[in-house]
Amino acid sequence: MMNEIFDLLKAASTIAIFGHISPDGDCVGSCLGFYNFIKENYKPDKVTVYLEDFSKDFMFLSGSDQVCHDPDTDEVFDLGISLDCGDTFRHGDFGHIFKRAVKKISIDHHVSNEGFGDVSVVYPEKSSTCEILYDLFPLDKISKNTAECLYVGIVHDTGVFKHSCTAKSTMVAAGELLEKGVRSDYVIDKTFFNKTFASNKLLGVALLNAKLEFEGKLIYTILRLEDFSSVGATTLDTDGIVDQLRVTEGIEVALFIYQKAENEYKYSLRANSDVDVSKIAVAFGGGGHKKAAGVNIKEPVEVTLPKIFDAIRALL
Repeated sequence: MMNEIFDLLKAASTIAIFGHISPDGDCVGSCLGFYNFIKENYKPDKVTVYLEDFSKDFMFLSGSDQVCHDPDTDEVFDLGISLDCGDTFRHGDFGHIFKRAVKKISIDHHVSNEGFGDVSVVYPEKSSTCEILYDLFPLDKISKNTAECLYVGIVHDTGVFKHSCTAKSTMVAAGELLEKGVRSDYVIDKTFFNKTFASNKLLGVALLNAKLEFEGKLIYTILRLEDFSSVGATTLDTDGIVDQLRVTEGIEVALFIYQKAENEYKYSLRANSDVDVSKIAVAFGGGGHKKAAGVNIKEPVEVTLPKIFDAIRALL
């Protein structure tokens, strides 16, 4: 499979790399990891990463300052590379650029991904897209800069190696990346544990708003636009909130909802039990994994929430 990808990389003069909306650690890490791998091992005329704004905590990664956040372009790239996206809708405002690319590659680990592009690599059993890239890239071609990006993605999608998606292969990959000089303590503290003052205040609001349903098996909270403005926070300060809800005693499912615009909300789901929350996300047009999934829905939360509750109730 990698030979096909190598051939496409060699033939392309212009390459565009795409992740998903609301980029997380695995999305940013895989996009920048592939970006560095291409820059260091190939000689295209142009390589561009297209992503929405992401947390400034990832700005230490090589290439982060080169990311394009503006979808306003008519350029047709020789090769489009989709990373960590279950489908093309997840490219958001950059979808038209990917669709126009002459050749397309899709690499992902979401179980909801049915495969798209001229070359599609989907391994749902892998912890992260970054772990897949580690498997695909020749180890001797992975620099420290690339390794640091891939390590970030693995750390985030495994919850610092504690989620059930963590396997022996995951730990081997992490170990090999550390051998490249990755600063493990810095990466984990900088991108996973460190929180801004605004983030902590927003978490406080989220916890105060939290409610229980289904005899304490579901915990959920909603943050509206006024909640963000009240503490001087943005949607980039929401990292970690759903996981804090998840560790509440007795909880089987955690649901975190935040408003992105008028009548537009992001729903993040986490599971502690055998409940497959990806089924809920997929049913509403989203995607993800068995224990971690999400979806953006453009309708009032008062309309959507009862339907989400019904779906959760059916699985509990």
